[in-house]
Amino acid sequence: MKSNVNDIKEVRKINDHVIEIETKAPFPILPDALSTTFIMSKKWCETNQAQRPVDRRKGIENAASFRANGTGPFRVRERQPNVRTTAVRNGSYWGKIEGNVDEVIFTPIGNDATRVAALLSGEIDVMEPVPLQDVDRINASPNAKVLAGPELRTIFLGMDQKRDELLFSNVKGKNPFKDKRVRQAFYQAIDIDGIQKTVMRGASKPTALMVGPGINGFNADQNKRLPYDPEAAKKLLADAGYPNGFEVALNCPNDRYVNDSRICQTVAANLSRINVKVNLQAETKGTYFPKVLRRDTSFYMLGWTPTTYDAHNALNALMACVDDKGAGQFNLGSYCNPKVDQLTRTIQSETDKTKRNAMIKEAFDLHSADIGHLPLHQQALAWGINKRIDLVQLADNYMPFRYITVKP
Repeated sequence: MKSNVNDIKEVRKINDHVIEIETKAPFPILPDALSTTFIMSKKWCETNQAQRPVDRRKGIENAASFRANGTGPFRVRERQPNVRTTAVRNGSYWGKIEGNVDEVIFTPIGNDATRVAALLSGEIDVMEPVPLQDVDRINASPNAKVLAGPELRTIFLGMDQKRDELLFSNVKGKNPFKDKRVRQAFYQAIDIDGIQKTVMRGASKPTALMVGPGINGFNADQNKRLPYDPEAAKKLLADAGYPNGFEVALNCPNDRYVNDSRICQTVAANLSRINVKVNLQAETKGTYFPKVLRRDTSFYMLGWTPTTYDAHNALNALMACVDDKGAGQFNLGSYCNPKVDQLTRTIQSETDKTKRNAMIKEAFDLHSADIGHLPLHQQALAWGINKRIDLVQLADNYMPFRYITVKP
């Protein structure tokens, strides 16, 4: 959560129902940033020895990892990580609960076929994501359907641009990713249209930017990818001093994004055409994210949804130079351009929307020119639901339980 609140200077209690927030500079999207910054009960944290934040990178957990507190429309009754989480309706919720659900039981089902079978049999009411190959089958069934729509999440690849020698490569004594020509070679070797057609079955929108349509600051005129051109990529590698390519490990989750491991397999096959040998390491998100958040990686996949619906969120979390206060918290390859950093800070405090969007455009232009990351696409949402269920599908992939209704 640190990157959401790193520009708050102080929070002061005025009385039992009023707090005052002081920011380091004007921050026009503060209300949006706060909408996903959740309040913890001080008394609960003290009672349960949960005052200090957890750190999954180091295996540090506390009571807040397994039990929840708060005043939301639903409360956690039971949590067994990777087995089952049960939430129950909060009878003392301060707002209106528009749906009629009393209990939500969340069960992880890792196998795609098993998950689809559970939906079709009526064993479960809602599932996500729907494997793309099963969309037509579910829609043809008598009791279930697929709710599909655009998602704000951008899937991209990142590269370690900080270390003088990559952790996981056969290149010794230097870091190929510090050379823009290498980064551009990787970019132009990836057949994104092929991924869209064969891996994503059309359920993706290739992108040149780190944010997609629906995010404030997105500019369609900027969203033009470099051409897929393996021969140009080979020349770039040769010019950078790697005429025979090199080896590098690619870290990917296999259960976090739509067809994540298949995308990485295809990227590895694409890069092999320019003589880059990719050692693919795909694993469950439970072990993947602690690893990459430690920056224990040379080349990795990540997906990002700006929860504020504003480009500053992606600039601050993904593209800003890394500091110890939250900027660049998910910039896992430590890309750093001081000019982008300066623009990000100015964007944060600029209240004139026209000026602000012009600066966002400039920052994205600089990042694209640097080949700071390798943007791939925005994936589409596909939720499978029993036809008795009414729910609201939001583009940020949130599923508010308070809007779910079960029809008789």
